[in-house]
Amino acid sequence: GVPTLAEAKRIGKEIGYPVIIKATAGGGGRGMKVAETAVDMEQAFMTARAEGKASFGNEEVYIEKYLATPRHIEIQVFGDGKGKAVHLGERDCSLQRRHQKVLEETPSPGVNPREIKNIGKICANAISRMKYEGAGTIEFLYENNEFFFIEMNTRLQVEHPITEAVFGIDLVKEQICVAYGIDMSLSQEHLEPKGHAIECRINAEKLPNFSPSPGNIKEFHSPGGIGIRMDSAIYNGFRVPPYYDSLIGKLIVHADSRSMALGRLSRALDELIIDGVYTTVDLFKNILDQTDFKNGDYNIHWLEQWLSDQVK
Repeated sequence: GVPTLAEAKRIGKEIGYPVIIKATAGGGGRGMKVAETAVDMEQAFMTARAEGKASFGNEEVYIEKYLATPRHIEIQVFGDGKGKAVHLGERDCSLQRRHQKVLEETPSPGVNPREIKNIGKICANAISRMKYEGAGTIEFLYENNEFFFIEMNTRLQVEHPITEAVFGIDLVKEQICVAYGIDMSLSQEHLEPKGHAIECRINAEKLPNFSPSPGNIKEFHSPGGIGIRMDSAIYNGFRVPPYYDSLIGKLIVHADSRSMALGRLSRALDELIIDGVYTTVDLFKNILDQTDFKNGDYNIHWLEQWLSDQVK
């Protein structure tokens, strides 16, 4: 139901400010208001409720701790449906635009591996107890050495290839085997990540406004070499339709270290040719030049902040 203002203030005091008030029926950023301190609670609470009612016909809200500069860290899990479960490390998906992931990497340059082992164990135990079957991802916001649960995605995710790269496995094959009743081949003691992997989501969009760019691909040349993987359905003459998501390819690189992976990614982006539609390839070339990114010093707001600075 709808908490009263008094209840909202009590919750705010309990979990500590700043807090975010969210419309339960909300989406797309509507019905979300931040209260920095107890003084702001009344206005934020009333506004979130009013927006929820106006946009969704529902004034129910819930209240969460608001994190100012978190990283988006997700843990890949896999279960056999009978209680055997493993975790396959983390992916850092903090480079986002409008809550959509743009680039992902593993391991995260901003989280201690010991903390990943601990949260990984918690996640694997949870899905073991649930007797979860197949691949899944448990997503967190991470700030000040603490993990805050967001949600679980009960499916394979777009960014799964970077996990496959560092663990040398095939998650899709594992899913098919488990669904077919074959014992899962993954075991925690044999899962050791090696090196560093990065994925760029190549979209058919025109920069700087990211407007959709459907059309015919006149020329497509995929980069090659050791540690390079290009996942795509496009080819010379392929027509990019206007009806779906603008993602047309995923460029994944794997190397012994993060700095080597960045070098390999830079070369692969230079080698990649997609002619006939606009793409976001130049965005990645620019990101790779930024000192913050080179240092792994970024959070979920970094990309939008940097993009808005480019326009000024």
